[in-house]
Amino acid sequence: MSSHRPTDSEAPARLSSILSTALPFTRGSAKQLCVFSVDVEDWFHILDLPATPPLTKWSALPSRVEKNFLKLLDILDEANAKVTCFFLGWVAQRFPHLVQEAAKRGHEVASHGYAHTLTSHMTPDGFFRDAKKSKGILEDVAGQQVYGYRAAGFSVTESTHWFFDKLIEAGYLYDSSVFPARRGHGGLRNGHRGPHMIVGPCGEIIEFPMTVEPVFGAPVCFFGGGYLRFFPYAMMKHMAKRVLANGLPVIFYVHPREIDPEHPRLPMNLKRRFKCYVNLRATERKIRRILADFEITSFQNLLANGWPYHVSDAAVSSLPSPVEKLAEEHERI
Repeated sequence: MSSHRPTDSEAPARLSSILSTALPFTRGSAKQLCVFSVDVEDWFHILDLPATPPLTKWSALPSRVEKNFLKLLDILDEANAKVTCFFLGWVAQRFPHLVQEAAKRGHEVASHGYAHTLTSHMTPDGFFRDAKKSKGILEDVAGQQVYGYRAAGFSVTESTHWFFDKLIEAGYLYDSSVFPARRGHGGLRNGHRGPHMIVGPCGEIIEFPMTVEPVFGAPVCFFGGGYLRFFPYAMMKHMAKRVLANGLPVIFYVHPREIDPEHPRLPMNLKRRFKCYVNLRATERKIRRILADFEITSFQNLLANGWPYHVSDAAVSSLPSPVEKLAEEHERI
């Protein structure tokens, strides 16, 4: 485990590192890029169930995340794909070598919070502590700056109006927690389907909403989790091409448990059981086809290579963006 975590006094070098460590791609291909992301959690981290074990019980349960995540890394290696890995802080604490292995293979290490708690179930201060704790653990283990965050269950809603300010306060550069459609854990239907910058009292943060595509006027997700497992691959590929044709990146996401059809099951009703476990045997094949059919990158590489994003408030469009600030720091060093 690394003994050094970047400190606030190292901010210029720490911030500019996103530019120097990103993998290049040609400008001509930028609008055809897709982001592939992995939410690194275990089989028992299913949200909002009576049977979901509390954090105090996690260490006593048989873990499958190590085996499954390493297999995912091997699949990514075969396709020469570099992706974003959103680690639970708890997973990083228990299996630090998984974080180090992801970083060693060139993947971006990002935060999925510490205790996999729905944002809507936390107070603003409790959320800040959880997000800050996870970031600190990951930076200690990986020895590099963590820029990105994804909330458990994409659980950002209109009621969590403090969410972005607390992430900015915790030191994050970008977020990928907004689900711009109806969802069991809420969703934030704010009209923004593409990357955009959110400006608040504490500063700015770039938001990468989960990708949806309208079907008969209603936004539908085809690109991650149970959605990716449920829809036929041909339909998902067609919808991804529609998104790309509109000049937006496609964001895919998976969990390590989804390539493990034999993992233990939590008790739940039939509806949730279908959502959580449908088509597990098809997931690995679909992942391999995605990696073969699309140009894949990480959020860090997408940002560092100048992906355009919308500033959500025209009154503040003249403010320097987080990426412009990184570039300015890079020029000074």
